[in-house]
Amino acid sequence: MENKDFNKIISLIRSAPEDCDEAVIAVLKATSASLALDLLKKEQSSEQDFIQTKEKSKKSRLLKFTPQEIEKMPRTFRKEFRTQGCTAHVYRMRSGKKTWCYVIRYRKNGYYIVASSTSLDEAKKKFIQKLNEADKYGTQNDSGVPDTFIKFAEYYFENFYKRKVTASTHRIALNQFKNHIAPYFNNIKLKRITPKFCQTLLDNLDEQGKGKTADDVFSLLNMIFKAAVKHGAISSNPMDMVFHKKHEQEHGKALTRSEEKMLLERTAGTPQHLMFAIALYTGMRPNEYETARLDGEFIVANNSKRKNGKVELKKIPITPMLKPYLEGVTEIKFSSLRIMRDRFNKIFPYHRLYDLRTTFYTRCQECGVLPAARDEFVGHSLGALGNAYTDLSDEFLLAEGQKLYYKYD
Repeated sequence: MENKDFNKIISLIRSAPEDCDEAVIAVLKATSASLALDLLKKEQSSEQDFIQTKEKSKKSRLLKFTPQEIEKMPRTFRKEFRTQGCTAHVYRMRSGKKTWCYVIRYRKNGYYIVASSTSLDEAKKKFIQKLNEADKYGTQNDSGVPDTFIKFAEYYFENFYKRKVTASTHRIALNQFKNHIAPYFNNIKLKRITPKFCQTLLDNLDEQGKGKTADDVFSLLNMIFKAAVKHGAISSNPMDMVFHKKHEQEHGKALTRSEEKMLLERTAGTPQHLMFAIALYTGMRPNEYETARLDGEFIVANNSKRKNGKVELKKIPITPMLKPYLEGVTEIKFSSLRIMRDRFNKIFPYHRLYDLRTTFYTRCQECGVLPAARDEFVGHSLGALGNAYTDLSDEFLLAEGQKLYYKYD
């Protein structure tokens, strides 16, 4: 029914005599019925625009926008929608017994834009809004964030992770990733990775008896997926559903005093002799050996446990046990850590190089070194408050260092 039809009806009602109420009511009822019929036909016409399939299946057609709607689009898209007329697809999917959901999708020129609503007009509005957002801020691909697992992990390691940890920690994490994670995930899309897929990898490592590796892989995956969530690459972390029981870690075992003596006797005359003495009587971590240098009555080295790129030095006094080995030495030169570890393992197959640190810590306890000095020697944190308000003097550290004297068994 058009405007001219409404005008005729209004004129007819105005010209009707006063005693013709029944006729006027009849005309209004007929008009109402005609309007309802028009609305029904319009709805049926709209329904026929979709490709007919089974009632519950997805229905799709190319979507046309009116000139007024195109004017609301950003200039980047306006020309394309004017010239081609229909470059987006609309899908109608059942969302309830009597309701439908309209999903509009556009994938072209590096853009992938999706908007949906239970009303087609509202879906159009949301779609136009997302077009404007994409034009203003760019797509996810424009941000340079990869959408495949390996590429994203490499992106995260290079741009973020290596800023938070030491070079050696970064190197170890990369090796774990390349050896145990990358071959399993390959180039799978981040959004296709499921908790079950991750669970299977950890189960395989546990079955192979690689408990420590499974712990490391679990931590790395959790870290990578958390970063992916924060980047908007995925909506949730699949590791949140994964079950993993941390394996019981074997702690280091201190060398006996007779084993200390054996180590220094068996390496006498080799380039590693001084290196073993310094490692044994300073308690440094193996990855700190190469940073060690002489500084008066102290050996100074980097504390490798400080993160976020912060460089912190620790001072270990030259104790009575170490002093004889430094006679005439003006510079500390550590050679290959690999050679040092290999030689140590040949002498003590059931120990590991890190046990020298455990030995030093144990001797500090046995010789009565105060905890504050001991923690300073080995580079342990005193806690945020302790670190902020503790500044131990050189005299105190030297005095505590003198306590480290004992005889071999």
